[in-house]
Amino acid sequence: MSLSAVALARAQANKVSGVAKLAASAGTKEFSSAAASSAMTAEVELQDSVSNTFKLEKSHFDLPEPLMMGPGPSNPYPRANDAMSKALLGHMHSPCFGLMDEIQSGLKYVLQTDNKATFGLSASGGAAMDAAVSNLLEPGEKAVVSVSGIWGQRFTEKCLRHGAEVVQLVKDAGLTPSYDEIAKVLEEEKPQVLFLCHGESSSGTKQKLDGVGELCAKHDCLLVVDTVCTLVGEPFFADAWGIDLVYSGAQKCIGCPPGLSPMTYSDKAYEKVMNRKTKPDIFSFDVTEVGRQWGFNGDKRPYHHTPPINIMFAMREALQIVSEEGLEASWNRHLNAHYQLWEGLDKLGLKPFVKNPEDRLSTVNCIEIPDGVDAPRLIAHAYDKYNLEI
Repeated sequence: MSLSAVALARAQANKVSGVAKLAASAGTKEFSSAAASSAMTAEVELQDSVSNTFKLEKSHFDLPEPLMMGPGPSNPYPRANDAMSKALLGHMHSPCFGLMDEIQSGLKYVLQTDNKATFGLSASGGAAMDAAVSNLLEPGEKAVVSVSGIWGQRFTEKCLRHGAEVVQLVKDAGLTPSYDEIAKVLEEEKPQVLFLCHGESSSGTKQKLDGVGELCAKHDCLLVVDTVCTLVGEPFFADAWGIDLVYSGAQKCIGCPPGLSPMTYSDKAYEKVMNRKTKPDIFSFDVTEVGRQWGFNGDKRPYHHTPPINIMFAMREALQIVSEEGLEASWNRHLNAHYQLWEGLDKLGLKPFVKNPEDRLSTVNCIEIPDGVDAPRLIAHAYDKYNLEI
């Protein structure tokens, strides 16, 4: 008899013996139906006392309802908030896969793409930036990063931490690189990735993307675009503009609470990930692994992680609202609000921080701080007295 057969025989014998002992002990002190009853009170044995130092005293968390007019998060749609109260689904249940499929469709609409690798990353927009870096760049590869505010600096830091080489295309806050400047640096540096921030919320600039996708394709370079504060608020066409990887956030123009970040990979970008020499170093963000659960990498949908299901309910509802309004109407609404705001600010004598009107975001409006104004104090006053975030 083989060793495996012996082991199997012993396991079966032990199993039978264990069942017999359990049956024999039924009704005894050691194991009785009474002792096992859920109606009986049981207490755990403790060797240490419980500290109540950090025990919560209030019956609920007091929460004001401010008007969120900062760079984000914005106030979600009430329907999106209500959707989060739906009964929880199991993440491996078939209705949850149907929910994910509908979210994918809605994201393809707002991103204007047919990319199969389109999904919601279970994380914030900042983590989606990490996912972009960790998937597309291997150690030693080069990225050209446009820096005109915090997000270019942040992308740089993440590239360096992943072992990539970075060449920064630096512009002063309030300015953006031109097509010619981008063409020049691509010709000189020949990077694997170019990063541009469509909406730099720290300075209020909007990056022109006309022709940049074609330029990157010419230089065999993947174009990565941050749309966290622009998606659904500014015109955007991922496929038509030749963008290889786009990430965004749920909590701004989409009108959903944060926690599920839209992402899409072009076929070219996805192929690069599939052909890496080394696996992406963050398993939770590996698009090939995430893609199995989202249904675009293989026929089966195995477990990868537990997604934020109630946020997915909210995202599905927010995308429904966007679909009902229509992208063109949403873009026009944000633009009209932008003009209306600046009409009022101009009457107050306030000036825009971004001088060129073509470079101004309609979704994040940055005001030049007048001389003698303590901006942090003013911002705190608006929140403390008027419950208004600016």
